[in-house]
Amino acid sequence: MTRARAMDPTGADVQGFLATISDEQRRTDALTLCALMADVTGESAVMWGTSIIGFGRYRYRYASGHRGDSALASFSPRKAHLAVYLVGDFETKHASTLARLGPHGAGKGCLYLKRLSDVDMDALRELIERTMRVRRGVDRDHQAGDTRN
Repeated sequence: MTRARAMDPTGADVQGFLATISDEQRRTDALTLCALMADVTGESAVMWGTSIIGFGRYRYRYASGHRGDSALASFSPRKAHLAVYLVGDFETKHASTLARLGPHGAGKGCLYLKRLSDVDMDALRELIERTMRVRRGVDRDHQAGDTRN
């Protein structure tokens, strides 16, 4: 039996998944992020794994030679925060945009937001657009130092 990877499209119903989010503010924020990412990418929402909503698809290759597919833009409406998946090294390369964003946390390729009402939506859009451009191969300057393109 072949098991699906954690980060593969599943065909699960996105709206059904969003309806299971018990916190009304988190559900509203997730719907807002869906609309924003659909607008930026021009793609429809698709479930990737059990809790990630992704838009579009791109192929990546690590320096090790490992290859795979991932979403152009994606996020997960977790209980404690919204996890927005961005291109690697975004904290360094987009520090001025992050300074405008407002309260957030960050990890390797992840932006953590408590609620969208606290952030500058134009700055968030810029970060998502830049990630999509890098993943589509449009932003070559960023790719040179990125390990997941």
